[in-house]
Amino acid sequence: MSHFTALVFVVLFTAWPVQSWAHHGIINFDMNREVDVSGVVARLAFVNPHSWLHFDVTAPDGRVTPWKCELRGATVLRRSGWSPEMFTRGTRVRVTGAPDRFEPNTCYLGTAVFEDGTRVDRYGQISRPAAAPAAAAGERPRLLPDGRPNLAGEWAAEQRVLTDPRGISGAFLPLSVARGLEAGAVPEGTQAFPGTRGTAVTRAEDPVNEFWNRRPSLRPLTAAGAKAMEGFDGASDDNPRLRCEPTSILFDWTFESDVNRIVQEDDRIVLTYGSMGLERTIHLNVSQHPADITPSRGGHSIGRWEEDVLVVDTVGFEPGILSADGRLPHSDRLHVVERFTLEPNGRTLTRNWVAEDPLYFEGEYTGRDVVHISDVPYQRTPCEDLSYKSPGAGGVPRAAVWGASAVVVVGIAVLAWRLSRRRRESPA
Repeated sequence: MSHFTALVFVVLFTAWPVQSWAHHGIINFDMNREVDVSGVVARLAFVNPHSWLHFDVTAPDGRVTPWKCELRGATVLRRSGWSPEMFTRGTRVRVTGAPDRFEPNTCYLGTAVFEDGTRVDRYGQISRPAAAPAAAAGERPRLLPDGRPNLAGEWAAEQRVLTDPRGISGAFLPLSVARGLEAGAVPEGTQAFPGTRGTAVTRAEDPVNEFWNRRPSLRPLTAAGAKAMEGFDGASDDNPRLRCEPTSILFDWTFESDVNRIVQEDDRIVLTYGSMGLERTIHLNVSQHPADITPSRGGHSIGRWEEDVLVVDTVGFEPGILSADGRLPHSDRLHVVERFTLEPNGRTLTRNWVAEDPLYFEGEYTGRDVVHISDVPYQRTPCEDLSYKSPGAGGVPRAAVWGASAVVVVGIAVLAWRLSRRRRESPA
């Protein structure tokens, strides 16, 4: 290899932007435009956080173009009655939806129509054949033999869907509410989901940044908290769930309506989160946290019963993000208290929480969520984020890519001139 070739290689290698994979999210698709394309299924990646349908489209001249379109995550698709068998290799399918803003031949699947005319929308609920009869409410004891509430089982939040079954427009509401509204409705007191058709976010100069990074924090941040969030990009792998890692014990419990599992024993309760597989143990009959806690994403939890309410105190967190969507970080001083209440029907579990972190945010971060006995069993689902911000650029703005290219060209020209001059000045 000549000195000139080697130097060119070095310039190319060091100046070109490194690709960094990141999550799409609805905003990476232009909901103000539509695609309508037909092809033959090549494969289905049935994974979280989003599944992807790959299919081949054949043009009239015989040229085959591979396409891929994003669906919802595998867990919530299973809850809606979808299955990989719907998209076996060779199945003919017509897809309508929204095009990707950055990558050609890529879309957000709004509706799939099969060769026999069967149509299924993104948020469509497909009835599953009844296997064994569902357990009646009376068949699940609310209390255990020792009198404690029966928390054991598999739990999931009610699905939330866009009021437009295609997922193109409308408000994002619980399924039981959305199914009673007109397609795309935005009821009074709600708002259209940011990024859907016609919203301000879709018309922004940089929709991805507008959607992810211009929203305020859930709590006022201290100076240290603001510093911790400097440069944080929720649409990149700064966001834990886009690295297929747990976010926090608060966010993951109901995110994407995944199915969670609770195992209840005399001296402990183990919670396994369906979202990213976070597992935490609540230690009962323990009054204090140990002095030598190894910091972790789940922290160290001790629990006690106050009549029929399970009160859980958790400390010992490694610094991280309480909510990437809410741009709320936390330090190792985070302290969380949760109160789990089993409702009288024995099939609904309500959690209220209070989180404090005087180092990173002001006041208390409070919240409430509800899960129900799940309609499908808990099942570990692989997580693989198969999308990214901008092809070949890892989310770097296209102007930056061209700017880097210009640097490469100028650098090569300067190197060539210097080497040529050196040769002319060197003695023969």
